[in-house]
Amino acid sequence: MPSKKKVLILGKLPPPYMGPSVAFEILINSGLKNNYNLLHLDIKANASLDTLGKWSFKKLFANLGIYKKLSNILCTKKPDLTLIPISQATIGFLKDSVFIIICKLKGTKCLIQLRGSDFKRWVSNSSFLTKMYVRWILGMTEGVLVLGNNLVYLFQDYFADEKIHVVPNGGNYSIPPHQNSHDGLVRIIYLANLQPSKGIEDVISAVKILEQKLPGRFALQVIGAWRKEETKINCLKLVNENRLPVTFLSPVVSKQKFEYLTASDIFVFTPREPEGHPWVIIEAMASGLPIISTSQGAIIESVIDGDNGFIVPDRNPEAIAGKLEQLISETSLRKNMGQRSRELYLENFTEERMVENYIKAFDSIIS
Repeated sequence: MPSKKKVLILGKLPPPYMGPSVAFEILINSGLKNNYNLLHLDIKANASLDTLGKWSFKKLFANLGIYKKLSNILCTKKPDLTLIPISQATIGFLKDSVFIIICKLKGTKCLIQLRGSDFKRWVSNSSFLTKMYVRWILGMTEGVLVLGNNLVYLFQDYFADEKIHVVPNGGNYSIPPHQNSHDGLVRIIYLANLQPSKGIEDVISAVKILEQKLPGRFALQVIGAWRKEETKINCLKLVNENRLPVTFLSPVVSKQKFEYLTASDIFVFTPREPEGHPWVIIEAMASGLPIISTSQGAIIESVIDGDNGFIVPDRNPEAIAGKLEQLISETSLRKNMGQRSRELYLENFTEERMVENYIKAFDSIIS
């Protein structure tokens, strides 16, 4: 029996809990281990969300140490393929490009992965030298993974279509039974980092509109970590001054997260800015919830407007309130959309389906 091919995966383990770190943790523990000899390297230099995007000597030395570890692994383990996540910001891309250069120097095939959808806009707004550097670096790789079919266009200036592989996120979850409400309220849940780009201010504003139309009919739970004090002050002020039925809770993970999701009736997450394929969307689908979201990134490949939820314009509290009102008022619609979310999750976004897509991409390069 032939030995398994070696695949080295680079990524950041949680904490902090963010989309890329959650994805990396799921991936290195997934069924990929059955097909490959999986190696992994934690490239985390940030201990918390507060240090993201901030330069320091500590992070500089941490990254130098990570580059050395990568070089040692390539020399001693000799992987057949290395998967490297790339940033869509100048400093981040420069840092990630060193991983690609090291792989090139060591003669290792390299596949990159983008977990966002803002790459093309960033490059378009960059200097001529940055554009040339990006093209040079991508030319050292064997291809790219993106999170949705509607994100293939991001790399068509750099790769032939057969080298752009679509691998949506996927995971298997232990879902507790749905909990019926004892107070008669329709329970809405928002679960994400609490920052303007994720649309939290739009959701709170929508609740203000909705409370005037359906007073005493619903309650919103907001779960996540505040990124800026200004955002926290603005949201709490809006809630307190209008006596809105909103409860704020600290971030939760794993089992506790799904206990909150299955105790809810509607999931709302309306980002204003580019996303990849948010894990919270998949988790809400797995929990059997109707979803209200925006058309950022690959969200529209999970939330099908009018089928398992609604897609609304970003920065539009009135539209969010309108769809919430419809779901609160129409019990059968709410339940049918929730059931459809669960069906779409089982069809497209399980760990097994994700692993199938990775295997297809990896084998096309290794072979």
